Amino acid sequence: MALYSKNNVKTPLIGLLPWLFVGCFMLGLHAVGYAQLPSKSTSSVADTILPAIRPLQTEQGVDSLKLDTTAIRLSKDALDAPAQYQASDSIVMDMQQQKIFLFNQAKTTYRNYELKADRIQLNQHTSIVTAFYVLDSAGLPHEAPVFKDGNQTFLSDTIRYDFKTKKGYIVNTTTQQGEGFLHSEKSKIVNNNTVYGAKGWYTTCDLDTPHFAIHIGQAKVIANKLIVARNAELAFEGVPTPLYLPFFIFPLSTGQRTGLLPPAYTVSQQKGIGLTGLGYYLGLGPYFDMIIRGDVYSYGSWDLTINPTYRKRYRYNGSLNLSIASTRFGDPKTPDFQHSKDFRIMWSHSIDPKLHPGVNFSASVNAGTSTYNLYNVTDPAVRLNNTLTSSIAFSKTWQGSPFNLTLSASHNQNTSTRQVNISFPQLTFTMNTIYPFQPRNLAGIPKWYQKIGIGYNMQAANSVNFIDTEFLKPSFFKKFQSGIQHNIPISLSLPAFKYFTFTPSIGFSQTFYTRKMFLRFIPKLNKLDTTYQYGFFPTTQLNTGASLSTRLYGLVQFKHGKIKAIRHVMTPTVGISYQPDLGSRYYYLVQVDTNGYKQQVSVFDGSIYGPPSYGRFGGLNFGINNNLEMKVFSKKDTVNHEKKITLLNSFNINSAYNFYADSLKLSPITLSASTNLFDKINLSAGGIIDPYVQDSTGRDINRYIWQTGRYSLGKLRSGNIALSTSFRSQEKKQKSNTSSPTEGEVEQASSLQQEQQMLARPRNFADMVDFSIPWSLNLSYSLSFSRTRTPDYKRDTTIFNQSLMFSGDFNLTPKWKISISSGFDFRMKQLTYTTINLTRDLHCWRMNISIIPYGFYKSFSITINPVAGVLHDLKFTRTRQFYDLFQ
Repeated sequence: MALYSKNNVKTPLIGLLPWLFVGCFMLGLHAVGYAQLPSKSTSSVADTILPAIRPLQTEQGVDSLKLDTTAIRLSKDALDAPAQYQASDSIVMDMQQQKIFLFNQAKTTYRNYELKADRIQLNQHTSIVTAFYVLDSAGLPHEAPVFKDGNQTFLSDTIRYDFKTKKGYIVNTTTQQGEGFLHSEKSKIVNNNTVYGAKGWYTTCDLDTPHFAIHIGQAKVIANKLIVARNAELAFEGVPTPLYLPFFIFPLSTGQRTGLLPPAYTVSQQKGIGLTGLGYYLGLGPYFDMIIRGDVYSYGSWDLTINPTYRKRYRYNGSLNLSIASTRFGDPKTPDFQHSKDFRIMWSHSIDPKLHPGVNFSASVNAGTSTYNLYNVTDPAVRLNNTLTSSIAFSKTWQGSPFNLTLSASHNQNTSTRQVNISFPQLTFTMNTIYPFQPRNLAGIPKWYQKIGIGYNMQAANSVNFIDTEFLKPSFFKKFQSGIQHNIPISLSLPAFKYFTFTPSIGFSQTFYTRKMFLRFIPKLNKLDTTYQYGFFPTTQLNTGASLSTRLYGLVQFKHGKIKAIRHVMTPTVGISYQPDLGSRYYYLVQVDTNGYKQQVSVFDGSIYGPPSYGRFGGLNFGINNNLEMKVFSKKDTVNHEKKITLLNSFNINSAYNFYADSLKLSPITLSASTNLFDKINLSAGGIIDPYVQDSTGRDINRYIWQTGRYSLGKLRSGNIALSTSFRSQEKKQKSNTSSPTEGEVEQASSLQQEQQMLARPRNFADMVDFSIPWSLNLSYSLSFSRTRTPDYKRDTTIFNQSLMFSGDFNLTPKWKISISSGFDFRMKQLTYTTINLTRDLHCWRMNISIIPYGFYKSFSITINPVAGVLHDLKFTRTRQFYDLFQ
């Protein structure tokens, strides 16, 4: 806002109360009766700590230089700290009228207060100090009174203050309160904490002529507490609106304030007319607060969300979000009527790691019914997430020892398939690798046996997989599984032949199961019947092996051209391993179709830790990793004029050969590669090659493809490729009207906490728009396929999965931006879930039009709200929602 606009100047209503120091300071000038009176030159005089000393009467014969200062009586108006003052023109003292004048760029300072004005004068007789400005030759205000209180700056037209009665009168003053400005044409100070104002307004617009304001007839301001006003009316561009309140209370103090949360108006074709976001905030102290919000619709649907948060500095913090909803679609008397009762619970908790070193407890819970997001959430980021996961964990690390203990519970839920997995409780005890043959204070190079390392890991878990509708029903408890597993790895790393690393290893594991599964084919029903045997069944596995690895470098240098060198790094790995047959007795053959085809299964299939390995394995594992880089000439590097470019991040080939297998000894060959093209395009790919010939039913036979005369490693049975890129224009340097969270604040807020905030208070897309970036584009594409046999085993079939996602935005004008997020479904040959947002920057306001044009949920909404967070709930929203119940 302009500092010298007569009707729009800034000065505190309450911050000006310390003007007492100005009056006291002016009285101090009386003691400096011999002050120099400069003419048209800068004067700077420091007031003494004894500013109100009267002229002294001395007896005859007494040397006036020998003054007993203990007999001096201090004035009641004396200041408790030095005051500094200056004026660029002159300081004039009128002894007859008892007035003191400061002319041109007058400035006084006292403690952390500062006053500047073109004119400052004090009437010692009436004890009134006055600060004001004069008009220059162009008729504009010159040096209006400026008051600084710490980090705040204020302006006014005229200030009159009586330092004895502590009352004052201010003309045309505007003070900044947080993100807003409070203006009053006439203000009266009645004490140190209270000011009355008349004919004023409040706004968050910082222009000379604000775009909008809440006009106030009369107001009472209590310092750092609240504003009480009457005859409040909202106006835009100076035009009053019908929005009128006979009185209103506006808080000024920061911190928790209990109060109502205003709702937003919406219309849904299926739910009817509704009020959303109506709630109440409870501030219950520095350690706890709570938000309660609800939605209600005319057709009977409702939603209630309770969101308490708790915290204690340097100890712990957390939040809970509990939502329950009742959704009614249609008329109960019609056949298409639907009624859904849903709930959702989210809980996040963490403790300060410094509270108890070595001990940690954390929780991240996100669970609910499968249809809650479908019927009650409109935010695309939440609606499109069909996976809910939870984790609660307690861990203990013994300082100075290799032992760790973890107790945890986890939950995984797919809202599309309605499958739920719960693991509770889970126990993990780990001993990190220790070197028992190594002395505590080792000096020099350790001997080979001192490098032998031994570790230990024990896991125990209970798990259940079920459909969400089976929760707590008899079938739910029948599906519980339990298991315990021990692992003891023994490792050794030795250098071999200078350029090779030789690593032998031995591993022992033992797994305890509580259930066996038996399958039996029923020809009449053409399906498998399952029976279970419960008990305690231990299994043991033993494996040993050794690996040898090295690294090979290839370098090609160029003397001419921009390319300086190309380097190829190969990392081959060869390993041998042996595993005795300790698990074949747990496998059997079972018929799976009417053709008599039998398949090998294990009695421990589907268990927590999986079945033990079948048969004996003694084989060779081999693989190779490749990396390719290039150095090119670069002007940006002023030292070496070089730039490194990665052509290929990695290219891996892996397989294995089992010498003990009676057939199919060579394992499928796996391929994977990744790179980054032009520092813009991320590309990754992978595949599995089957080296065997297949019979008429599509099953592998013991014959390699290259043995048939074909020059091929095999058939590509499955593959995938993923590509993603992002482009954006350079950011324009301009002042932002909104404050964005700092990097630290973003890191502290977890994804679960952000989702809780979305449900507790739906976000406005316009608040996240950045007009300083003219355009941006994000693309991602993925393709995967797998070749398999049809259920009748008569022909091959290839199943493709493709997805294309894109999002972007661009500025239509410097004040208009359009944003689009969508994708393409290649199977259905149509666009996927699409959102379109059109945003208009209205300086101190934002307008956003949001459209979801098709899909199960369709909506149209328009929102206009102030940019300032203090007026976030002062918004105008119009929403129409549509649910396609038969899609």
